[in-house]
Amino acid sequence: MTVHAVSENGQVNWERFLARRVQKMHSSAIRELLKVTQQPDVISFGGGMPAPELFPVREIEEACSYLLREAPKMALQYSTTEGYRPLREFLAEAMAKYGIRHSPDNILITTGSQQALDLIGKIFLDPGTYVLSERPTYLGAIQAWRAYEADFVTVPLDDDGMQVEYVEDVLKKTPVRYIYVLPNFHNPAGTTLSEERRHMLVDIARKYDLIIVEDDPYGALRYTGEDIIPIAALAPERTIYLGTFSKTLTPGVRIGWVVAPAEIIHRLVQAKQGADLHSSTFDQMIANDVAQRGILKMHVRKLRKVYGERRDIMLEALAEFWPEGSSWTTPKGGLFLWARVPESINTLAFMPKALEKKVAYVPGVHFYPHEDGGFNAMRLNFSNAQPEMIVEGIRRLGVAFKEELARK
Repeated sequence: MTVHAVSENGQVNWERFLARRVQKMHSSAIRELLKVTQQPDVISFGGGMPAPELFPVREIEEACSYLLREAPKMALQYSTTEGYRPLREFLAEAMAKYGIRHSPDNILITTGSQQALDLIGKIFLDPGTYVLSERPTYLGAIQAWRAYEADFVTVPLDDDGMQVEYVEDVLKKTPVRYIYVLPNFHNPAGTTLSEERRHMLVDIARKYDLIIVEDDPYGALRYTGEDIIPIAALAPERTIYLGTFSKTLTPGVRIGWVVAPAEIIHRLVQAKQGADLHSSTFDQMIANDVAQRGILKMHVRKLRKVYGERRDIMLEALAEFWPEGSSWTTPKGGLFLWARVPESINTLAFMPKALEKKVAYVPGVHFYPHEDGGFNAMRLNFSNAQPEMIVEGIRRLGVAFKEELARK
């Protein structure tokens, strides 16, 4: 007979039964922040959300009607784990234009690229193993891989992305399972990895026989400059490439994808079968219909124009309203920029005062795996707020920062 641990009030002590790895799990700071910012009078620069007023609602409605009329038995049925074949064929053709030349058989459809991060952790990471990443790096990757009891070793960023010249020094001291990089319009920093550094990173990965995980959710959203060759095109034999429709179509569709050598795809498929069998057939067919009809391409053009304008408005407002000693990145695309205020202001401790001004951001410390940096930094999202709200929100923060500095 099993005897359960109960407290004096008769309630089960559930913590006693949890797996050890649960101790490594923490709520996403961004998800928690979004609960606070749902109030209509809060101007939020916190989430990584596309602009909802730009969602292609009519086109998605047309796709739904068409699929339910012409292919309901397929759209509403179970499907293969690998994903809807026509969608994988579309993705293979689309990525080939950027130099990523893989067969549709080398593509796995996932439930958003966040699931791809989780599956990668599931097949590669053991307790006590290390991932090499930029510092700062994507909070979702930290959250996904810490759950597998992995740790991070890091190298810093500058305006040209990961400072690859430090990577080899780290590798000489610490064995890592793979290198994780966000080369295009980095989340949270907004930086882009230069072509020279991409080649350097590939050379190092080959020298040390390592895998590179190239996370590219924002690559299609470039506002200035020319596209740079993907790492997956430079080293297809050792790169796992991640993409998503969340930023270019809608996040609610929850469709991402992984491109990798056949051996890795096979293992990821096995891991996914134990997670959710397959991603939504209906959602995949919607994404495919919108993409194949050319609607996605036109929609991305619209997003580039609108988001590029909003980025410029935020940059101008920062220059006008923020205190002396502040600085920020100038992203060439994506959804974010990385801003710093004078070092005497701790952006995590300052959050309640910002919320008093009805403005939200994500404190920089959350993007550091060991919470050892970013104390005077923050991530600012410019895609989700209307232009006038961007100006007003940046102005309010500027006023609050200046008031804080005057008290010191």
